[in-house]
Amino acid sequence: MRQIAFALILASTAAVAQQPTPETAPSIPYDSVPDFFKLPPDTFFGEAAGVAVNSKGHVFVFSRGGTSGPAYGAAAAQLLEFDADGRFLREIGRNLYAWSFAHAVRIDKDDNIWAVDKGSDMVIKFNPEGRVTMVFGRKKEASDEADEPWKHPSPPAAPVEGMFRQVTDVTWDGSGNTYISDGYINSRVAKYDPDGNWIKSWGEFGTGPGQFRVLHSIQADAEGNIYVGDRGNGRIQVFDGQGNLIRIIQIGVPFDYARAHPAIGPKPGAPDGSLASYGAALTMAPGAPWALCITPPPHQVLYSSDAFPGRIYKMTLDGKVLGVLGETGKKLKQFGWIHEIACPSENELYVAELLNWRVQKLILHPERQ
Repeated sequence: MRQIAFALILASTAAVAQQPTPETAPSIPYDSVPDFFKLPPDTFFGEAAGVAVNSKGHVFVFSRGGTSGPAYGAAAAQLLEFDADGRFLREIGRNLYAWSFAHAVRIDKDDNIWAVDKGSDMVIKFNPEGRVTMVFGRKKEASDEADEPWKHPSPPAAPVEGMFRQVTDVTWDGSGNTYISDGYINSRVAKYDPDGNWIKSWGEFGTGPGQFRVLHSIQADAEGNIYVGDRGNGRIQVFDGQGNLIRIIQIGVPFDYARAHPAIGPKPGAPDGSLASYGAALTMAPGAPWALCITPPPHQVLYSSDAFPGRIYKMTLDGKVLGVLGETGKKLKQFGWIHEIACPSENELYVAELLNWRVQKLILHPERQ
């Protein structure tokens, strides 16, 4: 299989140039572990928005389950912990004030649990015991007579320091600084120091270098570089910790358009595979990053997923595609909108799916390639 990864590298003149690099991208053999998670009776995932793994191998699933309230606008968020064998251990934060619409969960180097709730515009840090230790952002007040969902003006209203509008994900550098992708409306990365104090933010709505159209996922490598899944622009943007652009990665692995089918809705794009055929927003374009995960050091690789044709891409940190796996579908080893990936090692992945209401544990077998 042939693929083209387009890397836009920040030159010394601050100009950004496109450098297409033809490469091969083999299919990676893999298995999906059946019935891995043992849920208690009458407990269900619903839309699995987030998944993360701690140092003990415990798996955390942040899902849009536990729904209560009206059909529209109801709270849909629950955080569940499982042991390394998939046995249910506990629910964390039941009835938490921030629970509204689950989006992502991450575990830091000290096994603290970070939950990102798009509906409440909040990021909550729990210690390993499950107690709240830090709160970022603020939910709209229920007592406010004008309280309603955020509008989406174009261009968006100016962001406010320390506040979010439909926040999506969180990561950290080696110094303990926190980076939050914010998100659907504000179109920026927010940076906090290890004590939770606001430092700065960068980014704005747009299609140019350093601009964003839905920052959907965020990760940091061992060098402190920040990888942002700029889903609406169909690309991954890489920055240093100060917000300086290093490179832009676009994934262009060919696929059989006639055979491929969307997980839901009409087939996007056109058979010629041109990105232009996907319209102004590239959310459903092949390679558009819905979920990012970087494996632990010393040998780090980057995983990214798209919604159509529903694949996972294994890459070097500079954007070279090493292999691909998966397709859209409802059976094991198929995917329905992967929303978050956990990658505790290079050949062990956990993928949270919105449309299939599940998390799959995948074991990759590169030795069979």
